[in-house]
Amino acid sequence: MTDLAPLFDPAARVIERASGFGLKIATAESCTGGLIAALLTDVPGSSAVVDRGFVTYSNEAKTEMIGVPAELIEAHGAVSREVALAMVEGALAASRADLAVAVTGVAGPGGGSREKPVGLVHFGFARRGGEVHHLEERFDPELGRSGIRLATVAIAFAGLSNLMDR
Repeated sequence: MTDLAPLFDPAARVIERASGFGLKIATAESCTGGLIAALLTDVPGSSAVVDRGFVTYSNEAKTEMIGVPAELIEAHGAVSREVALAMVEGALAASRADLAVAVTGVAGPGGGSREKPVGLVHFGFARRGGEVHHLEERFDPELGRSGIRLATVAIAFAGLSNLMDR
């Protein structure tokens, strides 16, 4: 695993800002396997902010835990804009959180295809009662599995922070 230290300060800033606004956070993670929630909960005081994290690595978990329709996954694939948005909406619906982030992607080194290459990650960001946002990133496969996962976490933290400004 690559060095996590560069993500400690961004995680702490998310927790500090969310705490200041009285907001709770939920995560729905596939390619990061719970890393976003793990780094957030590493911050002292995170229990006042982090409501819950869903590690929905399998398609079945996405459906069973956060209500992503199996038909949606079948039609678009687990790594898609549609599934990322359904994941973030499902995380909000299955939690008491005010903010949610969802990530689904291909961290590699295998598993990629021409349409969905290694390094492709779809993000969903949502604020309860507000808009749902999608972001697509294509990380360099040379980053490797760990690098792609850590870059995904960094963008998830930035996106959560941006949600607090809306």
